[in-house]
Amino acid sequence: MEIRVLLVEDEENLQVAIRMNLELEKYEVVAVSDGIEAIKKFKEERFNLVILDIMLPELDGLQVCEQIRLENNDVPILFLTAKDSAQDRILGLKKGADDYLTKPFNLEELLLRVKILIKHSLKGTSEELKLNEYSFGGNEINFSTYHASCKKGEINLTNKEMKLLKLLIERKNEVVSRDQILQTVWGYDVYPTTRTIDNFILAFRKYFEDDPKDPKFFQSVWGVGYRFVV
Repeated sequence: MEIRVLLVEDEENLQVAIRMNLELEKYEVVAVSDGIEAIKKFKEERFNLVILDIMLPELDGLQVCEQIRLENNDVPILFLTAKDSAQDRILGLKKGADDYLTKPFNLEELLLRVKILIKHSLKGTSEELKLNEYSFGGNEINFSTYHASCKKGEINLTNKEMKLLKLLIERKNEVVSRDQILQTVWGYDVYPTTRTIDNFILAFRKYFEDDPKDPKFFQSVWGVGYRFVV
């Protein structure tokens, strides 16, 4: 099931930029420019998150938030607005918003907040289960149960294997350095040798590759680290 976001922003260039970046994160985005259209869309369609400006034509964001809360108490609402006083934040949260981010904003921070809000909203649902599963090349991985079904059979992964696998998959098609892997998977206090990482990658190739000696998915980048390619 697609994760659907209702974006309510009347500044055209900003709306286009936010929409593009959300779509790059694989969210389905419906974008509108005024409060009345936002209410109409919310009543007609299903959404997992609402990103809402306050200063809107027709009906302001606070009124939109109130009307959404009359319809639905569960969908997360994120205010994204230039109104940045403490009183503005408090009012927005009192009206029913779950989060409040002021303009100008950092794009990475916005995407992280979106990801967290959606994750919390899916707790205990079938959609959460789907987000915890990943398939590639005939292999299926469940991040919740640490179980994998691969061409060579059923396997149970260790905690460290699952952390490393999840990191590579989340960064798919990007090079992840050995230092990043050590810091993320093993933490800052306990540093194994880089040979330990190499052994984990060799294990993944045995589990998931058709030919471990000619890996398609788990590729080495000489002198830097590894890349998961799909």
